[in-house]
Order: sequence, then C-alpha cells, then structure tokens
Amino acid sequence: MTNSVYLSEFAKILVFLIGGGVFVLAALFVSRMIRPSRPGEAKNTPYESGEQPVGATWVQFNLRFYVLALIFLLFEVEMVFIYPWATVFADEDMNKATKGTWGWFALGEMVVFILVLAIGLIYAWVHGYLDWIKPRPHTDDYSSPVPPELYRSFNERHQRK
Repeated sequence: MTNSVYLSEFAKILVFLIGGGVFVLAALFVSRMIRPSRPGEAKNTPYESGEQPVGATWVQFNLRFYVLALIFLLFEVEMVFIYPWATVFADEDMNKATKGTWGWFALGEMVVFILVLAIGLIYAWVHGYLDWIKPRPHTDDYSSPVPPELYRSFNERHQRK
C-alpha cells in the first residue's frame, strides 16, 4: 500500500500563489543587489511629461472625473457578475436536476441585478451626473420691496473694492 500525497484544488492554487510571491520577491531582491545607486539632483526631481513642474502639486481636481470613473467601474464590475451567471444558467445538468427551476431562479436573480443597476443609471442621469457641462443655475424671480437696480449698484460698488 502506497501513501500518496493528495492536495485539494485550493491547496494547488495556494502553492502557485506562494510560488509566484516568492518569485516576485526574489526578483526584487536580486535587482536591488545588482543595480547601481547613484542619487543626484536630476534623479530626485519629479518627472512630468518631460517638462519642469510648475506650481503646487495640490491642484483642484474636477470631481466629475471621479463620478464618471465610479459609474464606469460599476458597469464594468457588472460584467464580472454576468459571466458566471451565464455559465450557471446554461448548465444543462443543473437544470435537469432541478426540473428547470434553477434556470428560472437564475434568470430572476439577474433581472433584479440589472434592474438595480438601471435604477442607479437613471438616478445618475436625472441628477445630471453624466452631463459634462453643467448648466448655470437659474433662480426664479421673486417680488421684493427693494428695487433690483439698488442690488446691482450695491454689488458693483463692492466688486470695485
């Protein structure tokens, strides 16, 4: 009787992950030992497309880029969930074993998932998060006992100062 070593599928993946990590760490260590170290003024300056940086590094960042990236990421992650769903939905053995109820359950699950994403997209669209150029806010006219010319003259005097 022979004793054979049995590794589960997860153990095989763990061995590959550990091996990959050891390989990366060894490569970084060897490159650190081999490369020359000659720091200088030119090497310590920040690189910005071949140009000398101008101004402070803390600049105003337009938040529309961030919102657009989040919306893109949301719909990109959707594909990660749809692919496994499609493979499970098309599994004939599972559908036969559950007499078709598994397929209908998976379909309903995905319809709810896509519906939630569609509601999120509609919310972003209605609130103008997808508009790149925002319209100027429009204030409604209202009646005031103070004439509008007095407001304009007051604002002009204070803008000159």
